[in-house]
Amino acid sequence: MEDKGHILMNRYELGRLLGQGTFAKVFYARSVITGQGVAIKIIDKEKVMKVGLVQQIKREIIIMRLVRHPNVVTLYEVMASKTKIYFVMEYAKGGELFDKVAKGRLKEDVARKYFQQLINAVDYCHSRGVYHRDLKPENLLLDENDNLKVSDFGLSALVETRRLDGLLHTTCGTPAYVAPEVIDRKGYDGVKADIWSCGVVLYVLLAGFLPFHDSNLMQMYRKIARAEFKFPSWFPSDVRRLLVKMLDPNPTTRISISSIRGSSWFRKGLRAKQINEGEDAAPESSENGQASGVNQQPPELPYLNAFDIISYTSGFDLSGLFEENGLRREVRFTSKKSAATIFSKIEEIAKRLKLKLKKQDKGLMKLEGLQEGRKGTISIGAEVFEVTPSFHLVEIVKSNGDTIEYQKILKEDIRPALQDIVWVWQGD
Repeated sequence: MEDKGHILMNRYELGRLLGQGTFAKVFYARSVITGQGVAIKIIDKEKVMKVGLVQQIKREIIIMRLVRHPNVVTLYEVMASKTKIYFVMEYAKGGELFDKVAKGRLKEDVARKYFQQLINAVDYCHSRGVYHRDLKPENLLLDENDNLKVSDFGLSALVETRRLDGLLHTTCGTPAYVAPEVIDRKGYDGVKADIWSCGVVLYVLLAGFLPFHDSNLMQMYRKIARAEFKFPSWFPSDVRRLLVKMLDPNPTTRISISSIRGSSWFRKGLRAKQINEGEDAAPESSENGQASGVNQQPPELPYLNAFDIISYTSGFDLSGLFEENGLRREVRFTSKKSAATIFSKIEEIAKRLKLKLKKQDKGLMKLEGLQEGRKGTISIGAEVFEVTPSFHLVEIVKSNGDTIEYQKILKEDIRPALQDIVWVWQGD
């Protein structure tokens, strides 16, 4: 048992117990070096090995390294002893969103803020080839500034886990939040399944109770399959329209995230905030890869702190332990060039390769093929991080498509084209 006040690995002083499950306990802790408060998830190696959850733990590490977003709980580092695995994570001081909803329904503006942040996080995860598969208020945390943080990626899936039919087949999630096609066990699209769960979350935030509930589990599943639910009288008409589209039992006609973003209810109060934060400064490119606004001021970049820099160095990079046949989904390089020069070079590559270029959240660009490949349309993310104003780290990762096709493009086209701005390729 981990005692309060115990110094872990000469680096963290363990504090109070925040929560526990069958295989892990989560403690509040403080860095003895910086004084920063963190949450440490302590996993019992013997227990997870007995029940065959080793691969799930490895996958969770990979996924949390991939999804670095303001509305996702940050994994700072992973440590291990002979008997334990330690996840050192961002501490969300505000606790679970569930605790707020348990006290009653939220005001519409408050619910909308959390929902906007949830959609931003889920959209980012999808852009990195990650499907959460267990979105619910218990897995949505709040930081000290009342901003939402998606947590618990233990049931998440990577795009590579899809079968030849392009679908996921593992039935998982929390029954009341799970999409009907997941229950059906015939395969499902991870993006569409997450959108359904987001719809249930939105309903719960505004209503204070679940849309689908029955003491008989099979009866509840039947209600989910038919999308049988009623709106409380206080639901506005525009949010009703949005929820009907999100809780569409047919995944092929269910609303997309881009359409959710464009809905009137979602956009209320958003434009002024976007303008203030400069989030409108990165328009999408045209179909031929020609980016509009090339000469615009580059967006504010995500900043790498000391924990990030350590975890990105090759000696602490755990992802190589989990990649098969050396076919890595991600590569990184450092550059002494300006952010503007790096963005310009990536835009130039997209145009040369006839890839559609999209600029998304701060520092993130997405390059997409215009034709279907062997495993769908190739999609490559390029994210620029600021270490110092004159030193940047760039991560390139495949989020969709065939890995061999991606490796070929990376080796023959992208790496040679980037050579004049690269200082060092990580891992070479």
